[in-house]
Amino acid sequence: MTSGHIKKKISAASASAHTRTNRAKSSSFPAMIAPIVVALTVGLLGWAYQTTKPPPPKICGSPDGPPVTSPRVKFSDGRHLAYREAGVPKEEAKHKIVVIHGFDSSKDLNLPAPQELIEDLKIYFLFFDRAGYGDSDPNPSRSVKSEAYDVQELADKLQIGSKFYVIGISLGAYPIYSCLKYIPHRLAGASLVVPFVHYWWPCLPANLSSEAFNRLLAQDQWSFRVAHYTPWLFYWWMTQKWFSSLSIMAGNMAIFSQSDLKILEKWSEAPNVGQEKIRQQGVYESLHRDIMVSYGKWEFDPMDLVNPFPDNEGSVHVWQGYEDRIIPYQINRYLSEKLSWIHYHEVPDAGHLLIFDSKNCEAVLRELLHG
Repeated sequence: MTSGHIKKKISAASASAHTRTNRAKSSSFPAMIAPIVVALTVGLLGWAYQTTKPPPPKICGSPDGPPVTSPRVKFSDGRHLAYREAGVPKEEAKHKIVVIHGFDSSKDLNLPAPQELIEDLKIYFLFFDRAGYGDSDPNPSRSVKSEAYDVQELADKLQIGSKFYVIGISLGAYPIYSCLKYIPHRLAGASLVVPFVHYWWPCLPANLSSEAFNRLLAQDQWSFRVAHYTPWLFYWWMTQKWFSSLSIMAGNMAIFSQSDLKILEKWSEAPNVGQEKIRQQGVYESLHRDIMVSYGKWEFDPMDLVNPFPDNEGSVHVWQGYEDRIIPYQINRYLSEKLSWIHYHEVPDAGHLLIFDSKNCEAVLRELLHG
């Protein structure tokens, strides 16, 4: 009896101890897993941060950067802007034109203006690398507004006069809109050639912007959406390998018209000098930031602009190729109809590279200087 009773007690005690051990193991399991979950979460966030964080730019003239190979001016904020002068000497010039390059281009672009025209009209050209491109320092605070003031300060540093003409090509046209808004008193005339369009401008009818936007390649639609709505993700979007990003950077030739392809063929036979320097400070500060600024939120709408030449002392022109597959002619045609002081020129057989045809280039210059 006693022996059996003791056995029962031992069995009960053993069971109780076993239960306590299981409870201890059960309670320690979450404690073991929690640090692992935290570590994985931190690691994932760290990876995500690294993929969205662009590398620092390789500043020209810095120990790790490319050498400075172009003349430059130093701005009041400490940045340097590289430039190139062409045409007749500015002291002899009757017309001084600041040319603003487009996406993935530079001051070394070659305008096929006839030499006879340049000499007859006494034209001085001032080309420059926009912030982050070529030999010009990046501008982390770059905006639509800052583009106009870069043009103004460059003109003042080089003393080209109180008034000058501006020509903006493709994405280089949004700085022209900025000039029309912020420094109209400095302009003698302006030409926007195959100008960039912002599909989220409030002034555009929804059906027009949607129709034009939907004509773009899907990869371009998504790239512009990311730039507009989530610019902090744009670097990741442009460098990830899962989806196609911007078609022009991927070398997709489907975006060019037949006339464009003929011009590109000529370029391949004689590449422009200096084009290899376009991205030398990094694609983020040159190409990516250009897209983010242009498709970001603007401080004004094109319909807010007023005629800078009410007494016809100058003129504003928009040149659009009807066959342009990059910039939809419908939007630029609409804007020019609403802003009746803009002279709209639609070239039937031209594409996006309109100004790089010598005949069209001459027409752009003559209309700007005499229009």
